[in-house]
Amino acid sequence: MLRLFVYGTLKRGFWNHDRSCRGVLAVEDAVVRGRLFETPSGIPVLMVPEEDILAVGTINPRADVDTQAHVTVRMSNPEPTPDRHQENATGAPWGPVYGELLTFNDPEIRLPAIDRLEGFHPGGPCLYRRVLVSAQANGTELPAWLYVGEDPISGRLTPLGGSRWHRKP
Repeated sequence: MLRLFVYGTLKRGFWNHDRSCRGVLAVEDAVVRGRLFETPSGIPVLMVPEEDILAVGTINPRADVDTQAHVTVRMSNPEPTPDRHQENATGAPWGPVYGELLTFNDPEIRLPAIDRLEGFHPGGPCLYRRVLVSAQANGTELPAWLYVGEDPISGRLTPLGGSRWHRKP
């Protein structure tokens, strides 16, 4: 199973959900730790603390789903974690970012298609990178893939004041 945390145009009711998320098995409200920004064209960009990244996506969907499964097992036997109230490079604290956790059973088809939509090209220039982080849904922590902004675009981003992207679908 592929779990993907979405926080913008891939959420239900937004233009990319119907086009890219057909066949989704489950959609749950979820939260991750990070900070939301918006591009000049109004597209949301999430930044997460580097220490929260459990793995980085590759061009191999099956390997990425296997990585997610291994991390799930590891998370079921947690070790103490460091203080999660650190500040980011701009001095603002990391906080909750709300979105949806999508579950798919066709990662070999779904992941490459969404990677293309998000401009994720491992080994090449990317708009976003796909990373595995801990997401909370229904009181449970699960590893989920999500797309975060690459640092080179951060200078063109406007910080959002909240923890949820509110653009109208």
